[in-house]
Amino acid sequence: MAGAHPGVAPHVTAATTTADPEPAARGAARGGLANMAGSALAGGAGVLVTWIVARALGPEQAGAFFAATAAFVLVGGLSKLGTGTGLVYWPARLRATGQDHLLGPCLRAGLPPVIVCSLVLAVAMWLAAPWIAHLTAGESPQLIADHTTGLRVLAVFVPFQALTDVLLTVTRGYRTMRPTVLLDRILRSVLQLVAVSAAGVAALWAAASLPVFAFAWAAPYLPVVVLAGLSARTAYRKGFVAGAVTGTDRRRLRRDFWIFTAPRALAAVAQLALQRVDVLLVAALGGLAPAAIYAVAGRFVVLIQFANQGLSQSVQPRLAEALSTGDQAAARRLYQIATGWLVLVTWPICLLVIAFAPWYLRLFGDGYTAGAPVVLVLATAMLVATGCGMVDMVLAMAGRTSANLGNVLIALAVTIGLDVLLIPRWGALGAAIGLAGAMLVNNLLPLAQVYRGTRLHPFGTGTLSAAALAIGCFGFVVLVPAAVVAAVPAYAAGAWLLRGPLMLGAFTMRNCRRKS
Repeated sequence: MAGAHPGVAPHVTAATTTADPEPAARGAARGGLANMAGSALAGGAGVLVTWIVARALGPEQAGAFFAATAAFVLVGGLSKLGTGTGLVYWPARLRATGQDHLLGPCLRAGLPPVIVCSLVLAVAMWLAAPWIAHLTAGESPQLIADHTTGLRVLAVFVPFQALTDVLLTVTRGYRTMRPTVLLDRILRSVLQLVAVSAAGVAALWAAASLPVFAFAWAAPYLPVVVLAGLSARTAYRKGFVAGAVTGTDRRRLRRDFWIFTAPRALAAVAQLALQRVDVLLVAALGGLAPAAIYAVAGRFVVLIQFANQGLSQSVQPRLAEALSTGDQAAARRLYQIATGWLVLVTWPICLLVIAFAPWYLRLFGDGYTAGAPVVLVLATAMLVATGCGMVDMVLAMAGRTSANLGNVLIALAVTIGLDVLLIPRWGALGAAIGLAGAMLVNNLLPLAQVYRGTRLHPFGTGTLSAAALAIGCFGFVVLVPAAVVAAVPAYAAGAWLLRGPLMLGAFTMRNCRRKS
């Protein structure tokens, strides 16, 4: 079976091999609904932050800000060493195989390396800040000093960002979504919006300062990491199971943990690079103003990724348990149900963004309307990507982290190759084509691997129903934008009529209160 690892002997009971996926679906719905609601708030706050930065700083300084935050996210992702997957997969596997007493050693295998690595990389980012600033702002030498300072401000917060994400991952490994929703999706997003808004208001009376905006954007990680640590400690104590743990057990678990996690560490960085390196490349090859246009035009992609992440994080531990016990039927059904939900939420957004691209971009300022072709390319690619569901996560939860790494590296090579070839000629549109090509590779390739290795695929009745409903209601809006007035109520009515195939009953209050 894919996902088997040496050193962890399976101890499967009848309770863990049920083929009935509905309890898992209800649990995923409970966590997924809360997480998607929080993700919607976080995505909306992110769009507002982007709007404030674009308006307050102007295209060139905004481009420098987006390049700096892209570097910050890349460094933070590298600091986590792939533990975002390992600290969900292994706790789920240990519980499913009756080895709960190894949960403590599992956490101790994953957390200390992240702390050390995040500190080292924070120092490296601080030292490399002048070089990054010259690389991305070479055509705007008057901004290099502020750009360098902004990068160094962000470098200070790299350990807080990495630890926040990893500690919240620990709580999700215990099937607890509330800390992620409350602390990351809601609290951090709201604090970022408030702080950046304050910086924007201050810019009305004084010259807008790039380092001030960088500090306002990153500072919320400090209180959130403290609360995330308390939440992880509470989850661990509630799930603590006493048991004898030998030195051999600890060494074996540490070895198996990092055999699984190490490929995912590189894959996670490459995945982040897919999402962020294009902004840096546009800044370096095309200039800061095109980088700002590209970042603004592609902001809706982050909103959709939040929705995907919200569902994925809720489904992940349940899917890992099903696959670790060989329950293919439950895993297949859960994958298909979750993909149907994802398509139901995201396809209307993609189609509406295509229909209203010029109006959407004009909100950020007249200088950003040139990004309309970028929106069209990325939205079309997102239709394909979301139609595949959280296929990248399914491949990882099946234990295929090496294949996952290979896929992401291929996709990264595609986006960098196309970016280098097309950005000098087409600017932001060239980067959009590069990212779209990477999206197709990074979804269709693992989709084929998942089906070949586990016979899992996302195209169940719910997925097909959601896709047909979205196209039927919003496809016409792309041609006639005014039709949105009728499309929205028609979509709501259609979702209600198709609530059975879409498994929307899992979201009812009665079902959401049940134990998964």
